[in-house]
Amino acid sequence: MPSRRELANAIRALSMDAVQQANSGHPGAPMGMADIAESLWNGFLRHNPANPHWADRDRFVLSNGHGSMLLYSLLHLSGYALSVEDLKAFRQLGSKTPGHPEYGMTPGVETTTGPLGQGLANAVGMAIAEKTLAAHFNKPGHSIVDHHTYVFLGDGCLMEGISHEVCSLAGTLGLGKLIAFYDDNGISIDGDVEHWFADDTAKRFEAYGWQVLGPLDGHDGDAVAAAIEAARAETARPSLIVCKTIIGFGAPNKQGGHDVHGAPLGKDEVAAARAQLGWEHPPFVVPAELYAGWDARQRGAGQETEWNARFAAYRTVFPALAAEFERRLRGELPKPFAGHAGEFIAAAQTAGESIATRVASQRVLNAFGPQLPELFGGSADLTPSNNTFWKGAKAIRHDDFAGDYINYGVREFGMSAVMNGMALHGGFIPYGGTFLVFSDYARNALRVAALAKIPSIFVYTHDSIGLGEDGPTHQPIEQLASLRVMPGIAVWRPCDAVEAAVAWQAAIERRDGPSVLVFSRQNLPHQARDAATLANVARGGYVLVDCQGSPELILIATGSEIGIAVTAATELSARGVAVRVVSLPCTEVFEAQDAAYRESVLPNDCRRRVVIEAGATAPWYKYVGLDGRVVGLDRFGESAPAGKLFEHFGFTVANVVKVAEELL
Repeated sequence: MPSRRELANAIRALSMDAVQQANSGHPGAPMGMADIAESLWNGFLRHNPANPHWADRDRFVLSNGHGSMLLYSLLHLSGYALSVEDLKAFRQLGSKTPGHPEYGMTPGVETTTGPLGQGLANAVGMAIAEKTLAAHFNKPGHSIVDHHTYVFLGDGCLMEGISHEVCSLAGTLGLGKLIAFYDDNGISIDGDVEHWFADDTAKRFEAYGWQVLGPLDGHDGDAVAAAIEAARAETARPSLIVCKTIIGFGAPNKQGGHDVHGAPLGKDEVAAARAQLGWEHPPFVVPAELYAGWDARQRGAGQETEWNARFAAYRTVFPALAAEFERRLRGELPKPFAGHAGEFIAAAQTAGESIATRVASQRVLNAFGPQLPELFGGSADLTPSNNTFWKGAKAIRHDDFAGDYINYGVREFGMSAVMNGMALHGGFIPYGGTFLVFSDYARNALRVAALAKIPSIFVYTHDSIGLGEDGPTHQPIEQLASLRVMPGIAVWRPCDAVEAAVAWQAAIERRDGPSVLVFSRQNLPHQARDAATLANVARGGYVLVDCQGSPELILIATGSEIGIAVTAATELSARGVAVRVVSLPCTEVFEAQDAAYRESVLPNDCRRRVVIEAGATAPWYKYVGLDGRVVGLDRFGESAPAGKLFEHFGFTVANVVKVAEELL
């Protein structure tokens, strides 16, 4: 049987060979953490390479994602569908081995990592999901949810502020099945971190309420294994295992320095490392006995078979719960949901209430929540303002996870990345709220959600200068525009209770990416719609008010400005103008419609167009062209009541009519 070090050296060799061949990459972390990885993956990790989506597998997250060859080597060696040829194609176009791990591209990769700290945050979300799912489904004598979340991280992850947000939360919630390994090598790209990162990390995590193990020698596999045993034995607190390592371990002339962090070793140093490690094999060649030592397929199949037997026994006693568990893990909605949602939307249209869309949003949650046990909410300390807590919801606490809501505290970035982790874990549709202006705090987590096609739902209220007296620090201007230009994210800004309900249904039903729901603080007028018009709301853009014959002017608006557009259209029509009002609550969904439908809403031969939205104007010129106008806001707001602000900045019927007449 090969030794621990020989097994770990297979990681080192594959990693330095792949980086060298690509002439790009980060060999330092894989070579430094290889012994830690060997201890975890060969001694403790429960996974089945033949079924990367087995429900009760342990989750492994490489938060320091620049060390991606560590993960790719582990997946290849342990038996996942990742070949030597895939490793040779490291960082090449269309390969399964991109520069940083990408969810959905490589079998066995649980989340997209690379933006430092977010993998750690995703892991916290996965651990929350595991503990909550266990509370929802486990019964005495029948434990079907019982797995750990392991995460590797480095100095960079701990320097990022998000690490404080999520690790503080993890300690407070007592996530005992979350185990983190800190690669304490003292090196980052700029050199020795002691000059800019001298924190006592152990005391920091102890203050969060974590168990801290070490520091220990990260190159002593037996010591690492003993620490993992101790971490697994602690069920009330998450654990941080501090591992002192040498970055680039085995490269005799470069190890321990920043030169090995993010650049190939070079042919001479690769040869020297081979000699230093006693690795006598050609590039990308691993001896059969080492493959046998790493192969997790038989063990993993046995672990899944054992779980399948437990689940079969569970199904016998709790058939309805078993079916519900499988449905939630598949990501399928209850069959009655679509019909129920349709009835609610029709009722909202009939009721015709003029309310704030944040209030309408809460009413949707009150209606949809009982239908969707997988719906898991939260807010970044703004629950009463975001209206994200519905009447049947229950907040989780460290000693009671039988709930469906988190009070995240003032942690917008952490909340968003935790939501992504929960969604990736499976079994939940997470949503979380804050003010729209504070989406800037969370922006990179939204970007990762869009990139990785994670169906998280981001709820933002106080959507414009309409929030009033809190002033320019809280009044979003450029946020809508910046979110809309992000690929893969669906941004909904509803104009009334009906559009709010449609937006929620669309977000819940979407499985290929995140949705942003943007709601108003102030009351908005209800809009009349016939059945055909109501059916088109879900298409992202539709004709709300039309004229006889072809329009000579089109008014386009979203959210609170729809009411202004409709009243302006009434005045213009009285003056003999053939005017159409188009509501465009979600440009992304509208753009996905077929060309014929889009032409029917915005005919190309009508070039006189005015967009009205209380936000940045730039993206709207796509719809009005050089011939049209945008009534928007390209400066920061002021502190005053909402009505005064709308008048001051020209969001009035009179100004819209004036702009329209100038076009005509």
